[in-house]
Formats: sequence, structure tokens, C-alpha cells
Amino acid sequence: MLKILLTGAYGQLGQSLRDSIPNEIDLISFSKQDLDLSDIRACEHIVMKHKPDWVINTGAYTAVDLAEINRSKAFAINAKAPEMLSKSLKKIGGKLLQISTDFVFDGNQSIPYKPLNKLNPLNVYGASKAEGEFQALKNLNTKIIRTSWLYGVTGKNFCLTMINLHRSKSLLNEEINVVSDQIGSPTSTVSLAKACWKIIQLERASPSIMHWSDCGCSSWYDFAIAIGELSESIGLIKKAAKVNPIKSSEFIAKATRPSYSILDCTETWDILNYKPNHWHKELRNILQLIYKGKQSLD
Repeated sequence: MLKILLTGAYGQLGQSLRDSIPNEIDLISFSKQDLDLSDIRACEHIVMKHKPDWVINTGAYTAVDLAEINRSKAFAINAKAPEMLSKSLKKIGGKLLQISTDFVFDGNQSIPYKPLNKLNPLNVYGASKAEGEFQALKNLNTKIIRTSWLYGVTGKNFCLTMINLHRSKSLLNEEINVVSDQIGSPTSTVSLAKACWKIIQLERASPSIMHWSDCGCSSWYDFAIAIGELSESIGLIKKAAKVNPIKSSEFIAKATRPSYSILDCTETWDILNYKPNHWHKELRNILQLIYKGKQSLD
């Protein structure tokens, strides 16, 4: 039985990982309250105490705009923590699965980014995640899986924000403005969790860096429209609000986002023998889960 230590266990990805634990996995879960990832000695301590076969590090400082003013905290959690986790695991023969992001790229190319493409982050969040990759990969026991536009049934994410906006704005007959000139691939935590477990259980060699996102691509504007239409169709909200496309220059934010951050995941799909759904189908699945959860609370 593999012993897996999970950080960020009650975040959106951590929740999906806990909901889909395969057989023969002994999972030890740590919330951000249980483990302060900015404390590198605490990171070392939990590894040496529990001696896991793997650590899945889903914990991260993900507030992209706040990272611009909290640089030291972002780097402590996103760079120093994976570095220490990897170093500590190396001492006991364990491995690290580090979750990373499409924001390590600048978005200046027009074809999907391959795992070994040059990194050039545009913001502090992306820079801290890129540094975390670099430091953790100094140890050969590290696997990086980059993902994009992640959302799930819990936590803070674009999908849940849009559901609430559609619900509130439609009641007031108001409209939502959403950026239309940033392109990426929405990815559900359910499909990413399945990919993570497949990497853990893989019996053959795999690359140090892999990419994972659901199939297809979208703008934030298209994603917002789909969230509203599908939510209305399944009864999650009574009526979708009208969504207006705006340019990135019209959206006030501290951090610059890449305009194009589609990841080339074909190698990972082949290695794992698992190809995800199109993002639109996966979005419907997630919204159905949210609807069922809402119904159980009513």
C-alpha cells in the first residue's frame, strides 16, 4: 500500500483527490491550517515524521493579484515549500508530485505550449511557481504537472464566481463584463485528480514535466457564457445574465495574465492512457455535481 501525503487537502483540487482515492492508497491529508507551507521547517518535519512514498503538493498561494503585493509570501509557499518537500523526500526515497500552472508562460506564442518550452512568467504568481518547479526539479524524485484554468465544486474559482454573478445579476437585470482576449483550456479538478492518481500508480517511466488540461479551448468570455447557459439548463440558476466581451486592457487588475496559455497535453494523454473530456462536457459534469450538492442542502 502506497502512503501518500496530501497538502492543501481541503482546497478545490485536494477535495477532488480525496473524493477519488484509489484502492491500496493510504492517504494522509493536511489542510493549510494543519500545515503552513510558508514554514519550510514544518514541511521538512511532516515528511520526516510520516515518511510517505509520495507527497502531492496541491497547496499554493493562488491569489494572482494579491501576489503582486505579497511577493515574499507567494515565493515562500510556491517556491520554498516544494524545494524543501523535494529535498526531504529525497532523504527517505520518496517522490514529489508538484502541481504547477500555465502562468509560467508569457502567452506570446500561438500554438500550445509543450512541457519543455521556455518559461517566461508575466506576474509574481507565475514567477513563484516557475521558481518552485526549478528548485524541486533539482532532485530527480520530482514530477511536475502543469494545468490551466482550474475549477471545481468547492473553493475560489472562476466557475463558482460566475454562477453567483449570473444568479445575482439576472435578478437585477444587470450584465456581466468578461475578458474575451485571453485564451486557455478550462480544466476540472475531477479530471486533474484522476490524472494525478494515474501518475502516482504509473509503473513505467514518465517525464519530469507533464501538462494536463481538458480538451478544447476557450476565452474567459465563452467560458462565462457556457457556465450561465448550462447552469440555467440544469436548474442550478433560474436565468443566466447577459455577458459582454471586453478587452484585457479594460479589466483592472494588478497582475498581467498571458493572452494565450493552451498547454500541449498529448504526451501526457499517451503516457497515462487517459484522454479527458472536452471542457464543455466536463463543465456540465461539474455543474451537475454542484447542483446535487445544493439539492442535498435544501
